[in-house]
Amino acid sequence: MVTWTGEAETGFPYWWEALKDTPDPDDTPLPEAAVDLLVIGAGYTGLSAALAARDCGASVTVVDAETPGIGASTRNGGMFGAHPRLNWPRLAARFGPDVADALFAEAVPAQDFVRGLIDTHRIGCDFQQTGRIQLAWTQGHLKGQHRLARDLRDKSPVRVRTLDRTALAGEITTERYFGGIIFEDHAALHPAKFHRGLWQAALGAGAGVTANAPVTALTRSGAGFTASTPKGPIKAARVVLATNGYTRSPFRWHMARIFPVPSFIIATEELPSNLLGHLAPGRRMMVETRTRHSYFRLSPDGRRILFGGRASLRDIPLDLAAKRQHATMCEVWPELANARLSHVWTGNTGYSFTHIPHVGEMDGLHYAMGFSGSGTVLAPYLGAKAAFRALGDERGETAYARTPLKRHWLHPTRKPHFLRAADVWYRTWVDGWENRQRR
Repeated sequence: MVTWTGEAETGFPYWWEALKDTPDPDDTPLPEAAVDLLVIGAGYTGLSAALAARDCGASVTVVDAETPGIGASTRNGGMFGAHPRLNWPRLAARFGPDVADALFAEAVPAQDFVRGLIDTHRIGCDFQQTGRIQLAWTQGHLKGQHRLARDLRDKSPVRVRTLDRTALAGEITTERYFGGIIFEDHAALHPAKFHRGLWQAALGAGAGVTANAPVTALTRSGAGFTASTPKGPIKAARVVLATNGYTRSPFRWHMARIFPVPSFIIATEELPSNLLGHLAPGRRMMVETRTRHSYFRLSPDGRRILFGGRASLRDIPLDLAAKRQHATMCEVWPELANARLSHVWTGNTGYSFTHIPHVGEMDGLHYAMGFSGSGTVLAPYLGAKAAFRALGDERGETAYARTPLKRHWLHPTRKPHFLRAADVWYRTWVDGWENRQRR
């Protein structure tokens, strides 16, 4: 049975506690004159795009349908890394070997770019060089990790090493996994503080950022565009769409290619330090290989466990999500059976059908989206790339411009109705099959 500490209501992310008593930056009025670049969406992607545009000397305004950052940018797990989600053979089969090589090679530059943002703008976001360990749920998954480690060493400067089951004991105390792979250069941050820092940096650089201004129509206007919002029209020479898992009308082309998948996260009450030291002696960011996509970590202050993943592929009541996530957490750590929860929340990840992000242009509208669960680094990195490309700056070159967004027969409409059937499939068959593979 899941019990609550009473510290927060369900639906309120743990990360928001740190900014609860800090007012949002002042809203910027919409520009009266045309701007060089309009950015739609004020999460990591859009704010980084604004900073890149200002670096080019362009005038820029950013609009958000709600409060900037209210989506995944302040709700995610705060895990910092940029290696491709797919292995090299799968990337090569989908996009060709040259693109696969380039995607692998771009992982470290992407991480360095975002570290540079944090350093340059002095963003206090509890950045910790923890490394990240991917935990092998089955023997087959462990073999796949060995292949991935070889590809990463051959194709990129990413530092990785594999662990067998014995060595794993130095990282996590559990009997659930067969080994793992450690990404030495991955890290941890506080996602809400990181977003707040980007927001303040964009304002400080001279960009406008306007909340509660959803774009309800985008039309060609001479050589540029006119965007309609409840707060008034905006004229812009160029536009970047940066809405990922929160894309809505009128951007129907993108909605047909990017679908939102909810991720659910719980936070425990504060736990004894000796217990946490026993459960997670490596103090790393941790993810699983099974398709439940569980990811977990210590909170930045080292007092709680944050545990996220696929409680469902569709929206469900948060009490039910908390129950499922708590049960999954106790599969990993039975010692937490009596640990109470203080928070449960959800947010949308924007998935592409290739599981790889894309930077592109459609009818003059530039975009970066489809981060597929890797947005903490790739969203700000590719947001900047999209802005550079929109403004004709050579810094916009990226292999992610060669990973086209594709439609799928499962998703014939703008709403991802297929996720209902997929949720049943995964919970009924895939999870059971993976559990049988462990025997």
